[in-house]
Amino acid sequence: MTVRIYVRASTKDQDAKRALTDLIIFSKNYGNSYTDYIENYSGTKLDRPALTKLLDDAQQDDILLVESVDRLSRLSQDDFAILKQRIRVKGLRLVVADLPTTHTVNDGMTGKILNVVNNMLIDLLATMAKLDNDKRRERIKQGLARSGYKPSGKTANKEKHKRIRELDSQKSMTKEEIAKAVGVGIATVYRVLKDS
Repeated sequence: MTVRIYVRASTKDQDAKRALTDLIIFSKNYGNSYTDYIENYSGTKLDRPALTKLLDDAQQDDILLVESVDRLSRLSQDDFAILKQRIRVKGLRLVVADLPTTHTVNDGMTGKILNVVNNMLIDLLATMAKLDNDKRRERIKQGLARSGYKPSGKTANKEKHKRIRELDSQKSMTKEEIAKAVGVGIATVYRVLKDS
């Protein structure tokens, strides 16, 4: 059995390793074998490189150790259901450091009841993490709107647009070949030619 420690932060500016030392110490409660998976990636994304690797590496009865539920998920309910299924299929036991009811396994009726309670608590905490993330985004949006800030978006690369039109006017290349030659996506070629 291996303890698979998962730590995550949303951006590169945040320290994903912040809780790692404490989790390594905590993992000793379950044995001396651990592997850590560290990433700076949004918890709102279901498919994350380090989490995917953890799930690929995991074996039956390994432990997935996280600091808190929001480090594992800020997913929609549907995506969280998919993630929970992936965890279940791999036979992983989820231990959440700040949720003591997940720390031990009890057999019999007590264990079954505690398992139901843990599942409900984890679902509730995941939903709260998603709502917290949604509220934060909404507050940022409102603050930007009140300040009068208007995002400008990307500015068009006029040189590339000119080159797209030149190549298309020669009628010797397909749209795909033009896209490759200019170094843009095929959608950009169609958009530039449509706006011409």
